[in-house]
Amino acid sequence: MLQKIEGIVIRASSYGETNKIVTIFTREKGKLAFMARGAKKPNSRLSAVTQPFTHGSFLVRFGSGLGTMQQGEMLTSMRHIREDLIMSAYAAYMAELLDKSVEEKRANPYVYELLEQTFHYLNEGYDAEILTHIFEMKMLQVIGLRPELSSCVNCGSQEGRFAFSIRENGLLCHRCFGIDPYLLQLSTAALKLLRLFYFFDLHRLGKINVKEETKKEIRMAISLYYDEYSGIYLKSRRFLEQIEKMQLIFDQKEDDD
Repeated sequence: MLQKIEGIVIRASSYGETNKIVTIFTREKGKLAFMARGAKKPNSRLSAVTQPFTHGSFLVRFGSGLGTMQQGEMLTSMRHIREDLIMSAYAAYMAELLDKSVEEKRANPYVYELLEQTFHYLNEGYDAEILTHIFEMKMLQVIGLRPELSSCVNCGSQEGRFAFSIRENGLLCHRCFGIDPYLLQLSTAALKLLRLFYFFDLHRLGKINVKEETKKEIRMAISLYYDEYSGIYLKSRRFLEQIEKMQLIFDQKEDDD
């Protein structure tokens, strides 16, 4: 029986010389995988709609095993993401993080809205790194991780100076710093943004303007936290780190000139 579904392509892999296995994340049915026969052929009607990050409407047939994709209609091409190497790298990282974090055929409208809105902002040219960090912070609760970001994880205080403790899973106030000798002494701006990214409504995102030093702090804290607790290894992370290093070298050369 044929059904129409709407979703976003989060992964497409080759199967044989002409076919693809396409993984789509949908609002109603969660993560689904389909065989798209002939999709690798340039003149195939499935070629464009099976590109990664495409938001589309798909006519599919479910089976006892892998379903098949019959037709597809592009709703949003996300063309600007695919045409930009750096944007594509960030999008691939977020798609892989989602792929590794959710089970198949389990609906999660919250995650669907998060992915769709994040890709929409990315396609419009918003800061790719900050969007990725927002996505990472909001995916924590999906994975089952809940750092304490509202008060001191040890004494409950909401006043004073704070640092971020990976080991204690949240903030520590200055009175409790001695509990963790390895806590991260992040700037006030970085701590504020970590808290904001975790709690705020993404639809209310305005202009993004974050200093490079603050970005570096946020990147370090999130990376260390994921390494400690998530158990998720992402191939796209290594490629993204290489691009970030190249971008840093390029920016430094521009400053020198």
